[in-house]
Amino acid sequence: MKLLTGNHLVNGYVIWWTGEGWSRHVEQATDVGDKGEQIAQVETAACRVNNPYVVDAEPGPTGPVPTHIKERIRAIGPTVRPDLALKPADASAGSYVI
Repeated sequence: MKLLTGNHLVNGYVIWWTGEGWSRHVEQATDVGDKGEQIAQVETAACRVNNPYVVDAEPGPTGPVPTHIKERIRAIGPTVRPDLALKPADASAGSYVI
């Protein structure tokens, strides 16, 4: 499984491709398969994301889970302050369909 991730242009948040737009929640990310680089080029050209790239992931109980520790940290937030971590049900985190 392959996911597309990058950073939001305005606020720098980590965002994940959902198939229709971008979300802060990795659980909403969709498998881009071999189309990740193509989607990244289109989204970069449209100025919707900064530095998009494809990462490996595996299916999890609530959605995809990045396989590399760096991407897992990017997905959930700081490791030293779990109270600041992004929660899946955090309505204030928002989804971006840009």
